[in-house]
Order: sequence, then structure tokens, then C-alpha cells
Amino acid sequence: QVQLVESGGGLVQAGGSLKLSCAASGRTFSRYNIAWFRQAPGKEREFVAALRWTGVTYYTDSVKGRFTISRDNVKSTVYLQMNSLKPEDTAVYYCAADSRPGSSGSLYNRGAYDYWGQGTQVTVSS
Repeated sequence: QVQLVESGGGLVQAGGSLKLSCAASGRTFSRYNIAWFRQAPGKEREFVAALRWTGVTYYTDSVKGRFTISRDNVKSTVYLQMNSLKPEDTAVYYCAADSRPGSSGSLYNRGAYDYWGQGTQVTVSS
């Protein structure tokens, strides 16, 4: 069983920054693939960024150059540094984990992940 707990959301003005954290349980965290998704009101949950256990990163086009996903395997924590925030980044952000050690499949789809956090709200004002 893996538990994911997000933190770091809040209200920020456009152009500002936030850093989200996701603390994970699990003995083999270093072999998990980890991702961030987001869901805006009235919209489907969408992929934001992923970090494969090998260190390879993936981003949706709208956040490339602004967001950075990283992890600290000692702390079993994954981060999402968000810079140059825009009002359209407003959403609930969810951390997700693919806990199958060494998994090599696509990380863009929700179905790739077997554990989810409860979400943290990010609101960007114009």
C-alpha cells in the first residue's frame, strides 16, 4: 500500500511561483514512476509532468520551460516547481505513483498509475 500526501498549494498572482511536494510511503520509492496531474473545474484530469525512476522527465507542452519535476529518494518526496504561473494553471494538482518497480510503460495516461494523492489547490489570480 502506498500513501501520497500533497502540500504546497495556495493562492498566487500571475507570474509568481509555487513549489508542490508529495510525500510518499513505500519501500521501493526509488523505483516508482511519479507524476503530477491537474484538474480544473468542469474539466477532465490532465497530465502535467512525470519523472521515471531512471530520471527521465516528461512535460505537457503548456508547462515546458516553466515547471520542473524532481524527487528526493532519501525523503521519498517528489516536487513540482512551478514558475511564471498563469491563471490557466489554476486547478487541483494531484500526485500519482506507478508502484510497479522498474515499470517502463507510457506515463502520460491516468491508467499508468495505481496510487493517487488527495490533491492540493493551486489558484493563480490575474
